[in-house]
Amino acid sequence: MIERTPHTETVGVIGLGAMGLGTATALHEAGLAVIGCDISDSAREAFESRGGISVATPAELAGRCGVVLVVVVNDEQVEHVLFGEAGLADRLAPGSLVVQCATVAPSYAMALGKRLDATGLLMLDAPISGGAAKARQGRLSVMSSGSDAAYDKARPVLDAMAETVYRLGDAPGAGSSVKLVNQLLAGVHIAAAAEAMALGVRMGIDPDTLYDVITHSAGNSWMFENRVPHILKGDYTPLSAVDIFVKDLNIVHQTGRELTFPTPVAASALQQFTAASGAGFGREDDAAVIKVYQRLSGIALPAANDAEGGT
Repeated sequence: MIERTPHTETVGVIGLGAMGLGTATALHEAGLAVIGCDISDSAREAFESRGGISVATPAELAGRCGVVLVVVVNDEQVEHVLFGEAGLADRLAPGSLVVQCATVAPSYAMALGKRLDATGLLMLDAPISGGAAKARQGRLSVMSSGSDAAYDKARPVLDAMAETVYRLGDAPGAGSSVKLVNQLLAGVHIAAAAEAMALGVRMGIDPDTLYDVITHSAGNSWMFENRVPHILKGDYTPLSAVDIFVKDLNIVHQTGRELTFPTPVAASALQQFTAASGAGFGREDDAAVIKVYQRLSGIALPAANDAEGGT
């Protein structure tokens, strides 16, 4: 039996990508003791350059943290950091808290909560939204569910990382359910924005003019306003990649199958993101889904060196 002692004054953040790095930095700047964790040397160096300390494996957090945020990409990575060879689940002290922030299927979140409870650990199902900029500012939206004990232990962390914390239920699963609805809408809106812009370009409309008109009209959406400038600038540096929506819309599809519930609009958007990924754009910004239309119709999209349009 591993002897485990909680250190609730220290917070571990596993996954120092765009969201995790920003969150870890916000927690650090709020005065919490934070240890970042990532297998990438450059990710760890980025956090250390901001004054943080970091480790390479989840196991190294176990004796030092009583609260651990898991800010990774998918359920496979969640499994690895919690139950893999260097995982945390059998190393954290009883009563420690796992704050699960990845977008996963609600059924997986519910099952994970039961597995962690069986090992004496608390879990907050807490997917996050807001992007890298709001993560860095400590202004995320958190769609959460869990026990009173989990919320009590998480409160200083949530206060430092989030502008809004939605408390959606008393057990894991509800937080991930609401996040899935958000991702359905986000993916559909990005795909619709790309299709609309591509049609406009195909009809000969100046893309900057089209953006200006739509953002002042009823057809606007937050995603149209936020993502179309990437297209206008010809800049597909990934802030959120095409492959993220391949994953998330597949989770929507999976959950629909589990519930025998049709999701035809989300399914159509999934096909567009899958086509973009298959064409080699999976690691580009999710606005690159418009390149599917470029491949199909030969439309001329703004190039990076044309670059001044859109704000």
